[in-house]
Amino acid sequence: MEQFELELEQLLSKSKACQSCNHSEVAHKFFERIPQLYELMCWDADALMDGDPAAQNKEKSYVLIPGFFAICIFRMANELHRLGVPLIPRILTEHAHSKTGIDIHPGATIGHHLHIDHGTGLVIGETCTIGNYVKLYQGVTLGALSVDKVFSNVKRHPTIGDHVIIYSGATILGGETHIGHHSVIGGNVWLTSSVEPYTTVYHQATSKFIDSKPII
Repeated sequence: MEQFELELEQLLSKSKACQSCNHSEVAHKFFERIPQLYELMCWDADALMDGDPAAQNKEKSYVLIPGFFAICIFRMANELHRLGVPLIPRILTEHAHSKTGIDIHPGATIGHHLHIDHGTGLVIGETCTIGNYVKLYQGVTLGALSVDKVFSNVKRHPTIGDHVIIYSGATILGGETHIGHHSVIGGNVWLTSSVEPYTTVYHQATSKFIDSKPII
């Protein structure tokens, strides 16, 4: 482990973005957190195995399922972000983004037992807060109502409570938007206001049926 810590210190010292960092202190603090990061990743793995019927084999699932890969990269990037390391955390999460289509800002706050199912097109913004035992599907956006620079230092993204499920295509925006615990947000829902705990929100689209039989 000491060798890995030394390698991280050397990597930080070579980064132009981290010239003002205390390289040895950052590397030491990061590796002090490895047991906690490992525990978080194990809990995320448990959420994957418990929540995905297609995940039959642990080892294959951990390697092949993109949501778990993106979460693990986020956990490490988030720790470096908390330690004040510039640029490198974003490089890590953008690598995961390029590999999986899952875009998680390293500054987001995410609890334990997160499960991302499929995940392609998922976006989690910088000031988003996500509780424990949350399940997110593909195409979910947890974003900001405004991208104006004047809001860069305020909470712009929603807060998601514990035990929440958000289905594909749902968009939840705004720093004052809170999704109460044990709520279910259906597919393609658009939300900019808060939801009480134990609430189900769904989008009801209108389906049209057209007779397509050929005219003889």
